[in-house]
Amino acid sequence: MMTYLTTESEVAIDIPGAGKSCRTWYRIVGDLNGTANSPIIALHGGPGSGHDSMVALTELYEKWGFPIIFYDQVGCGRSTPLREKMGDEQFWTFDLFIRELDNLIDHLNLREKGFHLIGQSFGGMLAGAYAARQPIGLKKMVLSSAPASMPLFKESCKRRLDELPPKVREILESTEVDHSSQEFKDASEVS
Repeated sequence: MMTYLTTESEVAIDIPGAGKSCRTWYRIVGDLNGTANSPIIALHGGPGSGHDSMVALTELYEKWGFPIIFYDQVGCGRSTPLREKMGDEQFWTFDLFIRELDNLIDHLNLREKGFHLIGQSFGGMLAGAYAARQPIGLKKMVLSSAPASMPLFKESCKRRLDELPPKVREILESTEVDHSSQEFKDASEVS
């Protein structure tokens, strides 16, 4: 396994309506200034899942020298938790996450050198919304398992649930079922 520079820090972000000061946690694998390669910023799914599901991207630095920037979107992982905003659809908007991404990019001075985005699931939707604004510095974008929109995703999930046997659908839709139970796992395996 290769040894490489890893930096962890936080950047402050002012989020209107948060009711408190907020910080975005990030980790840089590699040296942003020690390579000609522009860094890759990893946008995780969720919202709320954190960067851990994307750490395999470290291999892009190990094999090809692309610095990787992982961060936890505000409200999850190591960034400021905002449990009091859970379910507040007026608060949790793409604009909030785009502002946070812009804040991180500016904090790391990436506009001139440029950067790439890779977005997984919700992170892919965020990357698409971000790229649509044609931000200065964005070179390339990769989307992985990213739905076109949340309404379309929810609609397709609903259609799929409607195709399942009633008992399976009842288990999957229940908010009272233990999601670690064998019953739930078995229902999740039905195709």
